[in-house]
Amino acid sequence: MKEELVLYEEGAHKCIMFSFDDEEHEDRFLSVNQFLIIQKDTAMLIDPGSQAVYDEMYDAVERLIGIDKLKFIFFSHQDPDVAGSIAEWSIATSAKIILPGIWVRFMSHYGVMDMNRLTALPDHGAKIPFGENYFQFIPAHFLHSPGNFSLYDSRSKILFSGDIGAAVLPPQDVYKEVTDFEAHQPFLEGFHRRYMAGNTFTRKWVEKVRAHDVDMIVPQHGAVFKDEHTDAFLTWFEELKCGGDLIDEIY
Repeated sequence: MKEELVLYEEGAHKCIMFSFDDEEHEDRFLSVNQFLIIQKDTAMLIDPGSQAVYDEMYDAVERLIGIDKLKFIFFSHQDPDVAGSIAEWSIATSAKIILPGIWVRFMSHYGVMDMNRLTALPDHGAKIPFGENYFQFIPAHFLHSPGNFSLYDSRSKILFSGDIGAAVLPPQDVYKEVTDFEAHQPFLEGFHRRYMAGNTFTRKWVEKVRAHDVDMIVPQHGAVFKDEHTDAFLTWFEELKCGGDLIDEIY
């Protein structure tokens, strides 16, 4: 499946979501979203994905703004569906590559040999300017990765949440925006109950997120949360029992 959805566009600021999947192995491939934020003549690429979708993602960036205009590439955590193409992007661009500090040393196993290309995020996060606006890297540790961040774009008020909010939708019923949270909830539960570390971590993340003016939550898998569904998800996630809370069930 190849899809391109404009999440936000006002003036020179534009946020785009892609869904580039490996169609050749669609029956065994986890659907993944990739993101591009454009501000005038510069751009940030977010979780560009695996080697399987690199060529299509490269072509999309080149078409929309130009590879040479990429200023930042952000990898929220180390999983191959997020960072599998990091070596290719490090060669193809001069962009600053940003990722959680605890995963920097592992990137050589993905083929990145020049560690000077990588910017390590400290555990507490960071804030960087982007034109007249800014990006806030919000800690999301153990949700599910022990080193993990969500990214808040101050202009669009979009939270790019990584695996938080991910939904495993049935192939015959794929949709890009949540219109009924209760109907969507079953597609969230299995993934979040097993992959998230525990309620201590979900509560802390929601606390950090609520400190920002968030209009939209956009996960790496599944559908977008907007309007009242944004708060519905945060409320649900804040109370979720998961991971270590369910240790007796798992064992």
